[in-house]
Amino acid sequence: MSATAWPWRPSGVLFDMDGVLTANNTFHRQAWQEVAATVLGLTLTDHDLDTKVDGGRNPEIIERLTGRYPDAGVLERFHEAKEGRYRELAHGALQEVAGLSPYLDALEERGIPYALVTSADRTNVEFGMRALGLGHRFGPRVLGEDVTRGKPHPEPFLLGAQRLGLAATACLAHEDAVNGVRSASRAGCRVVALTTTAVAQDLQAAGAALTVPDFTAWPDWLE
Repeated sequence: MSATAWPWRPSGVLFDMDGVLTANNTFHRQAWQEVAATVLGLTLTDHDLDTKVDGGRNPEIIERLTGRYPDAGVLERFHEAKEGRYRELAHGALQEVAGLSPYLDALEERGIPYALVTSADRTNVEFGMRALGLGHRFGPRVLGEDVTRGKPHPEPFLLGAQRLGLAATACLAHEDAVNGVRSASRAGCRVVALTTTAVAQDLQAAGAALTVPDFTAWPDWLE
């Protein structure tokens, strides 16, 4: 299926941030590897990064890696170190995914609302929005601290749809990670995933209806 043949017009669109608004996964992965070694004593393989790290909040990711939910002290130490290191690596290097701004323009012109649904915390969201110049475009937001159960649980996307005043089944979701696709799909969204982080086959197996490399041709479906 091509973007131009997309057969369904949603009432709203839900966007993940990392890997969707900006292709920044390399910075997150490096920060995870460095800080997991120093704080958790773990050596993360590429398989760990592909299957356990991408998509979700830090507490759930650490639980997937270690088999136990982290205590508050470990979690705070890890979170501050990892997210601080991510921002150091990403400083001055973030760019929006190709075609994003024209796509947002097209949604706004047609009165289709959209929201941010991310596992990132407020500091990282503000950092990313400033770097991309997108802060004024994303009013409704769901951040990592807004939910009790992160991706792949459906709660983030259910809340995102609620903040648009819509049912999740009426929303299109854009994700880049397998766990993010699972979250959106389990919420009832139709998912068009970006292959900025995971390969198309894995994203489709997780529930994506379509995969695209970026948003370059994607607004065509609105015509």
